[in-house]
Amino acid sequence: MIITFARHARGQAGLGDNAGMHSLDGIKVLDLSRVLAGPWCTQTLADLGADVVKVERPGTGDDTRGWGPPFLQTASQTDSAESAYFLGANRNKRSLTCDLSSADGQRLIRALAAKADVLVENFKVGDMKRYGLDYDSLKQLNPRLVYCSITGFGQTGPYAERAGYDFAVQAMGGLMSVTGERDDAGGGPQKVGVAVADLFTGMYATVSILAALRHAERTGIGQHLDMALLDTQVAMLANLGANYLVHTPPKPPPGRMGNAHVNIVPYQVFEVAANSAGERDFMIVAVGNDSQYAKFCECIGHPEWANDERFVRNQGRVRHRDLLIPMLATALMAHGKQHWLALLEAAKVPCGPINNLAEVFSDPHVRERGMVQQWQHPLKADLALVASPIKMSETPVRLDLPPPMLGQHTQEVLKDWLGPSATT
Repeated sequence: MIITFARHARGQAGLGDNAGMHSLDGIKVLDLSRVLAGPWCTQTLADLGADVVKVERPGTGDDTRGWGPPFLQTASQTDSAESAYFLGANRNKRSLTCDLSSADGQRLIRALAAKADVLVENFKVGDMKRYGLDYDSLKQLNPRLVYCSITGFGQTGPYAERAGYDFAVQAMGGLMSVTGERDDAGGGPQKVGVAVADLFTGMYATVSILAALRHAERTGIGQHLDMALLDTQVAMLANLGANYLVHTPPKPPPGRMGNAHVNIVPYQVFEVAANSAGERDFMIVAVGNDSQYAKFCECIGHPEWANDERFVRNQGRVRHRDLLIPMLATALMAHGKQHWLALLEAAKVPCGPINNLAEVFSDPHVRERGMVQQWQHPLKADLALVASPIKMSETPVRLDLPPPMLGQHTQEVLKDWLGPSATT
């Protein structure tokens, strides 16, 4: 199911035709961020109903507008200035152009910040203070302001002055040391295919902003949120971080496990019989407990492996991984993916295909869940974009504004936020 949404006219507070229906209706967000972590945060706030004004450099805008191809094509089939990357992180926002390096631009941002509930920025440490737009300066104008700074390494610490990039943070934060094929299988460090340090920092920033808004609502006092990609990446080590810290005495750091799980067996990719085109084929098996393992063994024709004392419990399967996995791998080569998926799904053994993006977006469940939406963009009707995954029964996400063109809403925002006489 692909859902189409028309673009609604904006009202005084930027609420559209569905005013009063969204969780963050009436919240004004001044978005000085660019690239991914900040825009991902503010896109979520916009989805939840906030009036997000994206402040961009005149002429060029957000860096990601130029990160292509692919670019959105015009009616004459030429590339526009709207990259797919930008479109994927900036829905439901309005764009205003402003030169922050100029005195006039700084005065405008101060005027807008005085009206804002939230400000999000991801400039290098010290840049905003140089412009007179740091938290300490702006809270004098607006004590309730929730001011969120997103950087690579935070506002303090020996790395604070460094520029932060997702790729570097995946490396420095330990993720690449545990991602990729095992070294003894010819592997090496590998980054994740999407910028997860940026994306998770954006999500943590969203949670922090919502909590700070609640505090400001109760007390009338805003606060400064210091969000760092490296902090987030370290937190994302999750069970692997806990495994390392809890072990006494300290053990060697975990290595790469490929597609296997360090604490659960069998929980990995398996090759199966070739597909109808004679190509190698694969699937995943994600056995999460001992009863699922017993069902799995029955499905693959070896119920006796569920009674072997070495494999009955997960602890034993982890300890005897090198013995068990080759046995399972040989058994699964007997049939193709569809055979095994049907059998395992019927037995409620967690499993799945490894879909490419064409298969993801044609999946009937993905379509039925509305994870592709079509937007009426000025350059393209029915522009298909990935949707927000948030589904709320009483306050659904907003669906009214396609990702903005550069400076598209400058005059509109000035009038909405600063009054009818405001001009650039």
